Amino acid sequence: MRQVNQVKLGAEFIDKQAHREMHDRCLWAARMRRDKVAASIPEWEEMRELASQIKLHTLSQLDSYLQQFATNAEANGIHVHWARDAEEHNNIILDIFRQHNVKTVTKGKSMTMDECGMREFMGRHGIDIYEADLGERIQQLDNQRPSHIVMPAIHKLRSDVASLFARTLGSDKDIDDPHYLNSVMRADMRKKYIKVDAGMSGVNFGIAETGGIVVCTNEGNADISANLPPLYVATMGLEKLIPRQSDLPLFIRLLSRSALGLDMTQYTSHYHGPRKGQEMHLVILDNGRSERLTSPDYWEVLKCIRCGACMNTCPVFRRTSGISYDAIYMGPIGIVLEPSYDLYKYARLPYSCTHCGSCGDVCPVKVPIPHLVFYWRSEVVKHGFGQFTHNVEEDLAEPILKSTTNLAMAEKMGLWALRNIPKSIMESPLNPWAKEHSDPIAPEETFRQYYERNIKPHKEND
Repeated sequence: MRQVNQVKLGAEFIDKQAHREMHDRCLWAARMRRDKVAASIPEWEEMRELASQIKLHTLSQLDSYLQQFATNAEANGIHVHWARDAEEHNNIILDIFRQHNVKTVTKGKSMTMDECGMREFMGRHGIDIYEADLGERIQQLDNQRPSHIVMPAIHKLRSDVASLFARTLGSDKDIDDPHYLNSVMRADMRKKYIKVDAGMSGVNFGIAETGGIVVCTNEGNADISANLPPLYVATMGLEKLIPRQSDLPLFIRLLSRSALGLDMTQYTSHYHGPRKGQEMHLVILDNGRSERLTSPDYWEVLKCIRCGACMNTCPVFRRTSGISYDAIYMGPIGIVLEPSYDLYKYARLPYSCTHCGSCGDVCPVKVPIPHLVFYWRSEVVKHGFGQFTHNVEEDLAEPILKSTTNLAMAEKMGLWALRNIPKSIMESPLNPWAKEHSDPIAPEETFRQYYERNIKPHKEND
């Protein structure tokens, strides 16, 4: 198995200028909206801290809260199932579908189901899953992963969608008007909503106190999938719990504001049991979460509420797209989450980071993403999965950075090189830096020399 090369895949997206500029512009606009709405709430930072503490409290007592939640959910008429991993999750749902002779399903957006490869699994067993979310459906028709947690097809231009719909749904490829494209998708999906045997969705929050689940969408796709069919199946990662109903408003206030800069999602749906005449199942998924919970260095990643704010602000993600990560979870949260599934395969992802720290600044529940980037880099090195070039660079840098004398000498050598080596050599194709950069103009002296001459004497006199 090859390691995912995000740099190479990202370069392919960067070469598509129109796509790159649109992607960057749209995501940065979401970040700016988030900042504007956050600034309008005086207690915003207090809300972030409180949400973080609630998640930490819940995770520290997760066993008791899970039991409370399951007991209350079953009392509400929900069939609760426990899945240790993706395979067990998929087989549980397959058994439910076979018991009900299910052949066709509509599915609301669910990263957890994507994590399990559920849709592809069901397809191999003769069960058709149709994504109800517009972006997810676009990606399904194009046989691509979602490129963003909240906006699955944000990397596509309207012309891309028009061509895709023309090829798969028979629409006019020359019309890229959003209203027209939406009407094409609506006409196609309405026929499926009426005939489906079951509906599915993910879960944004599970409430231990009530045994209910909450699903947040901007299109109502979860409501259609949950309410129309006679059978409704939801999947919830076990970290999605919060203790009380009174805790929910805090997270609702944070979620959509952080994701899109909106006051709240258009549809915040509460399910505390099946509707009359319906059967409702809930699969609670572990799939490595318990292992993460036991890690003193890593467990706080489970606080994540999947808002995507870290992606909207990340300079790497905005310019390279989520597709370049070749993973279910992309962007900053992806580079600190995917290595826990397969460290070798995703060993390069923690290096797709500029260390700007912006992801940690915007996270509504204060997941320490910048810290976790360094944690996973150390794990990559510890297990010997680092790139050869990185290993060589680190071996060369170690004796320099460990010695002030060697570092001062290296600084002088660097200045000499900038002043004396011909530009044609310094900026040749042999220098990877020169592919995208010009060498800086050499300063007259290093900062160390400036400090010794101008600042240190004054400090000694003080």
